[in-house]
Amino acid sequence: MRSGAGWLASATPDLVDDFVEGLSDNALLSLPWLFEFWALPHQLPPDGAWKSWVIMGGRGAGKTRAGAEWVRAEAEGATPREPGRARRIALIGETEDQTREVMIFGPSGILACSPPDRRPAWEATRNRLVWPNGAVATVYSASNPEALRGPQFDAAWVDELAKWKRGQDAWDMLQFALRLGDNPRQVVTTTPRNVGVLKAILRNPSTVVTHAPTEANRAHLAESFLEEVRARYGGSSLGRQELGGELLEEAEGALWQAAALDAGRIPVAPEFDRLVVAVDPPVTGHAGSDECGIVVVGAITRGPPQTWRAVVLEDASLRAASPDQWARAALGAMERHGADRLVAEVNQGGDLVEAVIRQIDPLVPYCAVRASRGKSARAEPVAALYEQGRVAHLPGLGALEDQMCQMTQGGYLGKGSPDRVDALVWALTDLLIAPARSFARPSVRSL
Repeated sequence: MRSGAGWLASATPDLVDDFVEGLSDNALLSLPWLFEFWALPHQLPPDGAWKSWVIMGGRGAGKTRAGAEWVRAEAEGATPREPGRARRIALIGETEDQTREVMIFGPSGILACSPPDRRPAWEATRNRLVWPNGAVATVYSASNPEALRGPQFDAAWVDELAKWKRGQDAWDMLQFALRLGDNPRQVVTTTPRNVGVLKAILRNPSTVVTHAPTEANRAHLAESFLEEVRARYGGSSLGRQELGGELLEEAEGALWQAAALDAGRIPVAPEFDRLVVAVDPPVTGHAGSDECGIVVVGAITRGPPQTWRAVVLEDASLRAASPDQWARAALGAMERHGADRLVAEVNQGGDLVEAVIRQIDPLVPYCAVRASRGKSARAEPVAALYEQGRVAHLPGLGALEDQMCQMTQGGYLGKGSPDRVDALVWALTDLLIAPARSFARPSVRSL
């Protein structure tokens, strides 16, 4: 049944007609209510033993419908009066009003999704839904975590957890209450935000995640809406979060903040006086190596050096299976942008870095740089350029910006090595910082 909608969508009209004509009257009447047949992949529960299922998606990606249908599947039995898997369900939104209006009475809420013979009754005085088989779902507010002391549940649906003001307290109280049955479980439907409670849930081994951007549900969204939000928010951090459904993490004390990067974003690059491609090669050259940072930056260098400006044009970083692969990627970036030279860190590879590059292009303008200080110390002067408003970004640099927002004075707090940031630092140092220190350009520069 999971593949039904995919098969129907790709079938020829004749096959669709044959399929529909082959259904009995009862099957045809029940088809609209069989969510597994129509659901998008991210709306279906993952297989396996899990305690928490987080449905993380952009605005309009179908998260609410997925949550409502999961509650239906837990509460309903094989017939309207047979018991389902869950008998006591918690429905928790930011407020009681939002829980009722979105999760229960909304256009994708539980009542709208329920077939007539299994539709639960709303008991307003007790703030709950009651199914014909006796299953009960009670409304709670995340603003009042103490209300979750005392009740107990075998299932729960949590909506928009990332914007709860008392998220950690409410989540903790729910975990103590989720103790009925053989396998009590919970579903979280949320647009992601960089909040501790959500990140902790995602790190839990008993959590599974499905993810989808707004575009995944475009068949059910107004095209004018999609065009407007693409034009207004495409390529921005807000767009990645609210439309792409991406969790953008920002370390405490980070040298860069997502909001500031967004504020300095420009849609089109100007004409440049100089343009470089900077490379931070991996220590080793195989499929398991760190990424090779490759960043393209252009600069306007008219006037005194303190007035120069730069724009980050492309992040061409990749995980290369061999030195030849990253070298060709870097030279390809130079060709695409008409770069003046290639800047490469040589701490790890030494002369071999240049040798690999010149095997492909013997005449490439090349500058080797060597790190004499730690990554954070090298990054701080570059971060200062951003604070002065001297560096802008084009759209589409999300992976680079994620690393930037994990770089602090105490070091890099993200996973792996900040190869993209290292390449960025070398590029901006070559274009803006080194000229301010001296107009002399030695062949090997230390930083």
